[in-house]
Amino acid sequence: MEAQVQDLVEKGIMLPLMEEFYTIQGEGYHKGAAAYFIRVGGCDVGCHWCDVKESWNPAIHPPTEIEKIADNASKFSKTIVVTGGEPLTWDMGPLTTLLKEKGLNTHIETSGAYPLSGTWDWICLSPKKLKLPTKEIYQKADELKVIVYNKDDFRFAEAQATKVNSRCKLYLQPEWSKREKMIPEIVDYVMQNPKWVVSLQTHKYLNIP
Repeated sequence: MEAQVQDLVEKGIMLPLMEEFYTIQGEGYHKGAAAYFIRVGGCDVGCHWCDVKESWNPAIHPPTEIEKIADNASKFSKTIVVTGGEPLTWDMGPLTTLLKEKGLNTHIETSGAYPLSGTWDWICLSPKKLKLPTKEIYQKADELKVIVYNKDDFRFAEAQATKVNSRCKLYLQPEWSKREKMIPEIVDYVMQNPKWVVSLQTHKYLNIP
């Protein structure tokens, strides 16, 4: 990547765009609602079970002008979900400024591993053990979504739940490859700990993006 383009990416004026698509939100609080997804490349958190590992290397995704990204998004939906990869790898301020100028609702799905940037109507925090969230984002998260790969993740979920604000919605979601094993355990856990809600990747059951 040439230095001038790299500088624009570092400033959030361009972003390594992996994909963008209009679909149904499959997970968490807004599941079932139509939304336009912007998937940004770049992530060094390194979850071994990640189902979009092709998003990790930003160099393989074309640096794209945020004006183009925002214009595309505005044609499809009022709700825009920025995801990754880890979108907070980059400065989200310039992109969300454009989206808000167009009157759009801005949502982010993030591990919280990097400082929060941008203006958001909804923050879905999905913390990872390998690189924990910053202190700031816990108090701003609207939704805490913990991926359950094994039994130790229940312990991790409870530890994370002590850090978020009182209005934050709490979700436990089975990692897709372990869903048959972990769903019964998650159901039992939620029934015993009803502050939590079960989240499923319903878009995969619906066979949509």
